[in-house]
Amino acid sequence: MPRIGWIEENDARGRLAELFNASRSGSVTGIPREHVPDIIHTMSYRPDFLAAIMEASRLHFSDGALTRAQHEMIASYVSALNRCHY
Repeated sequence: MPRIGWIEENDARGRLAELFNASRSGSVTGIPREHVPDIIHTMSYRPDFLAAIMEASRLHFSDGALTRAQHEMIASYVSALNRCHY
């Protein structure tokens, strides 16, 4: 059971439902998913904050000085070092 309360996908309405749909469609990560990741659920009581985080993530993983693949490699490596499945 999670220690952080959140709104389940089936209970999401309005802006939160839109953000959950965007997360599932892969519009942020480029990877469509069947379910909204738990890390997204943790921000479900603050859709305004969630929208900002999703936009920052989209910008972070876009091509710039580094390619998206390089960003993903670095993020995966750091997550492995921290033993974090995200």
